[in-house]
Amino acid sequence: MRVTSTAFESTSTGHPRRWWILLILCLSLMVLVVDNTVLNLAIPSLMRDLSATPADVQWIIDAYILAFAGLLLTAGSLSDRFGRKRMLVIGLVLFGAASMLATAATDPAQLIACRALMGVGGSLLMPSTLSLLFTVFPPEEQRKAMAGWSTVAMVGVVAGPTIGGVLLDKFWWGSIFLLNVPIAVLAIIGTVVLIPESRGPARDVDPVGAVLSIVGMTAVVWAIISVPADGLGSARVLGALVIGVLALVAFALWERRSAHPMLPLALFRDRNFSGTSLSIVLLSFTAGGLLLALTQYLQFVLNYSPLKAGLALIPYAASAMLFNGLGATLGKKLADRTLIATGLAVIAVAFGILTQVGESTGYGLLIVGLLVMGIGGGLAGPAAYTLLMQAVPAEHRGVGSAMNDTVQQTGAALSVAVLGSVLAAAYSAALPDSVPEAARDSIADTLGLGPQFAAAAREAFADAMSIAMAAGLIGAAAGAVVALLVLPRSAVAEPEAGQDDAGDEQGPGRDHHSVVPAE
Repeated sequence: MRVTSTAFESTSTGHPRRWWILLILCLSLMVLVVDNTVLNLAIPSLMRDLSATPADVQWIIDAYILAFAGLLLTAGSLSDRFGRKRMLVIGLVLFGAASMLATAATDPAQLIACRALMGVGGSLLMPSTLSLLFTVFPPEEQRKAMAGWSTVAMVGVVAGPTIGGVLLDKFWWGSIFLLNVPIAVLAIIGTVVLIPESRGPARDVDPVGAVLSIVGMTAVVWAIISVPADGLGSARVLGALVIGVLALVAFALWERRSAHPMLPLALFRDRNFSGTSLSIVLLSFTAGGLLLALTQYLQFVLNYSPLKAGLALIPYAASAMLFNGLGATLGKKLADRTLIATGLAVIAVAFGILTQVGESTGYGLLIVGLLVMGIGGGLAGPAAYTLLMQAVPAEHRGVGSAMNDTVQQTGAALSVAVLGSVLAAAYSAALPDSVPEAARDSIADTLGLGPQFAAAAREAFADAMSIAMAAGLIGAAAGAVVALLVLPRSAVAEPEAGQDDAGDEQGPGRDHHSVVPAE
């Protein structure tokens, strides 16, 4: 029997176990972030132990991305319909089981299948973490909780390479996947024991919308991640892009006529939602390609080990953590528009500093840029994510969270595609003509020719990274302008008079979710 309750968001205290619940939600988030950041370190081991080709390695990475991004909106909608706690548990079970299976893979095909299953699990659990956070915390504490959630994501980005470096130094490649299992088990136990069930009003499932969103998002993400290898004008990229756009247009048309849409398109008429979505794309764009360049710079130019490279990023994480908290505090006094625009402007300054990093500048100037980058991300992140989620009606919190995750994935994929392509093209152009064509694609290929090309490779990569950082500067500055022009001056949109509390137009602070007693 379902019991309707508004206690979690209509009172000033929220759920009595909300901070313990936040810890469990952060554990669930951590298992995803660590897994994604640690995989790149294992690529040499995978190629050696599983005889994986470069194409196999690309599929090991892309299988997860495609399953995760393609299913996010559908998974968020299902969590609203069938229960956010339930979908979180199912996602954790799938992710943990797939991680366990991955450790037993004996060939690349098996590992690719496991990674795809991990993507399915990730798509089920990720939307639930954010929607449950906004369910159990009252509005006045949501920024603080969001800052904690964002901090865990940043810690995971740095902890992944650090922990992965230790594991790969002591154990075999499968240990990086085995790491996921105990975290997932703890998160499952905590979810079952502590977290209450919540869901939106009962509504019919939208299978047509689900299929169209899966096809559209998968095709678009496939096109984006194929750009570095195939080029923007290739038939593969253009074909996938056309299929994706057509499917998403069909999805929008279908959702407009559906009696129970999985994604209410009226959300996009809210400038808080649409403007913040675009700002998050640009915010994610600044971060995705950054680590792609920096990990190579630290290891190939400065000759850091994978473990040392991970440790070198700790000040960046510390800066972001500190200013996440400050951003949450300032959010009570300043408009979200101001914080988002200011944070992106600070990120643009950080990219400006990073354009000056060269082969001879070493770690000192690099870490200055990263400290400034952490300040900007800490100011903009909590404000952007909180504003987007507060613009979503309570009964659609799952799909709203999925939309947040989707725009982040899109921004990160665009970042890797665009900045990665800029980095690769600039690197190849900066190399001397004596370097063979087959070794011009990456610094790892060039260094493989021998020590006679090492100096030229490092100098060329540092020059190329400066150009890529300039592209990041442009993206961050554009994000700041978008925030100022698109977002309204007020922090949170107020519900219009006469709106139906139970309808799709209810205000962000009026939660009419259903709570089901834990079984």
